[in-house]
Amino acid sequence: MNATTDIRPFTVAVPQSDLDDLQRRLEQTRFAPAAPGDSWDYGTPESYLREMVGYWKDGFDWRAQEARIDAFPNFLTEIDGQTIHFLHVRSTVPGARALVLTHSYPGSIIDFLDVIGPLTDPVAHGGRAEDAFDVVVPSIPGFGFSTPLADGGWTIARVARTWDVLMRRLGYDSYGAHGSDAGAMVSRELAVLDPEGFLGAHVLQLFSFPNGTPGEMDGFGPKEFAALGHLQWFQSVGGYNSMNGTRPQTVAAGLTDSPVGQLAYSELFENFGNGTSLVTRDQVLAQVSLYWLTSTAATSVRYHFEDQRSGAEPVVSTGRIGVAVFKDDFQTIRAFAERDNANIVHWAEYPKGGHYAAMEAPEDLVADLRVFFAGV
Repeated sequence: MNATTDIRPFTVAVPQSDLDDLQRRLEQTRFAPAAPGDSWDYGTPESYLREMVGYWKDGFDWRAQEARIDAFPNFLTEIDGQTIHFLHVRSTVPGARALVLTHSYPGSIIDFLDVIGPLTDPVAHGGRAEDAFDVVVPSIPGFGFSTPLADGGWTIARVARTWDVLMRRLGYDSYGAHGSDAGAMVSRELAVLDPEGFLGAHVLQLFSFPNGTPGEMDGFGPKEFAALGHLQWFQSVGGYNSMNGTRPQTVAAGLTDSPVGQLAYSELFENFGNGTSLVTRDQVLAQVSLYWLTSTAATSVRYHFEDQRSGAEPVVSTGRIGVAVFKDDFQTIRAFAERDNANIVHWAEYPKGGHYAAMEAPEDLVADLRVFFAGV
């Protein structure tokens, strides 16, 4: 790891010229002709894009989003040759546990802006002093302000090792982890690593799938078969997995040149159009704007490619894990999850919310984090 251990303050301050350029590009958008029915069946509908672009031009306020990020202490440091950007918010409660929150794809540190306050100052948000956390929210290398990407080979496992270095550098000899999507995979890799003092990984998904073992579905009932059906649907609309995993630089060319292309390609925020997402227009556009303004389309899509070619063999995790399954998210099947993770100590299910629970149902997520980390 890089011997440079300096931590320096950072402020998000996008040049006005970049915002002016974005405005010009939005005004000159050339929309693709609508598919038959203009539904989500073919992908992001033209009507959705027209409505969102209109709001992006005339109603959305990036400076307000920028101020939300800058309301928290931002920092940069160098680890393994890579600039790492992170938020670090210490609790006012002495002895608070440390928690590293890892964002999704497509997502960013913006995923967690609504939960930082309740986690660091629980008494002001209906909790108890003993529920307090010091919170660290890093940008995955190649995302947001953890740029430029210094080299290749940035896999999910490498990110987990980097987070352990980051937390030690910040002075924590004990910490927990949480994440969704890419963040869930990073958090699980931390559970696999299980470094000294690790308090556990709390995730919204464990991506465990059927592997063809005879009898692996014995005892499944309607709930498990419904989850398998949801998985089949999820795979049927997840074309971005194939593109990112095979031709990341090809798709990045279009995303880097067109903000509307970046918006369309970020359709996961709308749950692939199945009508369940609780994420707001401002939340979607804040995320897409951050990708655009940091020009991270190319490096953010590269993880699928790198992980598929890493040569890493599947490993059973023995670290402490908790799972929170939200109603309209990927439905983790417990039998498969327990096959791949030997130390699942907490399992909860929630009747609302989806892939972006930190933005959709922040109160429920905070409550579940408090339960999982209580007493450790």
